[in-house]
Amino acid sequence: MQNSMQESAHSLLKVQDIHVYYGSIHAIKGISFEVNEHEIVTLIGANGAGKSTTLNTISGLLKPRSGSIFFENEPIVGVSADKIVYRGLAMCPEGRRIFLNMTVEENLEMGGYTRPKEEIPASIEDVYQRFPRLKERYHQIAGTLSGGEQQMLAMGRALMSKPKLLMLDEPSMGLAPILVEQIFDIIQELHAGGATILLVEQNAQMALSIASRAYVLETGRIVMSGDAKEVLESDEVKKAYLGK
Repeated sequence: MQNSMQESAHSLLKVQDIHVYYGSIHAIKGISFEVNEHEIVTLIGANGAGKSTTLNTISGLLKPRSGSIFFENEPIVGVSADKIVYRGLAMCPEGRRIFLNMTVEENLEMGGYTRPKEEIPASIEDVYQRFPRLKERYHQIAGTLSGGEQQMLAMGRALMSKPKLLMLDEPSMGLAPILVEQIFDIIQELHAGGATILLVEQNAQMALSIASRAYVLETGRIVMSGDAKEVLESDEVKKAYLGK
């Protein structure tokens, strides 16, 4: 039992004191956090708090002016975004960003570019098992899918690289409440299957209800962190994000 607890606390991602600028705007002001294997960790905060900037920096799309990021104890600041995917870190971006003029299956094939060619059919089949709706629409042009289906496709495409850590940026954005529940059910299923997830989400209630741990971002700083259930119960979070 003790061994498995030690294993579950193995740190997969460590962000240490990163500062990120857009020109002269100081967007991220020295944040530090970590994600352990098999956890769902959520970053919550209002619009403009720096959540997406944080994910874009981890995934190599932005470079911090200072600070360190370690993935599996290896530094990744300065490593190109595609190489970071090869290392096992995938992001499902805000706003889906699927290839609208390609079919569902072509989108999934694009997501598998880091895998050996012969593994791609089996990976696509895995995605179809997880998202049966996508299988029904595999020949359909992605731009004609509903919002919920596009989100499933974006998640499926990210899963094609068989990531060790999956980062989800606002997966519920713009979806009807029933679809939000579906997407969160899928996130929990992925986690139950062994996935490690870093979740950025404006729907604080939903994010905190499924996460192990949480960090609250305000204007580029972490102002609170801890067990997700405790953060959910805190008066400040209830007032600021849950309208209570």
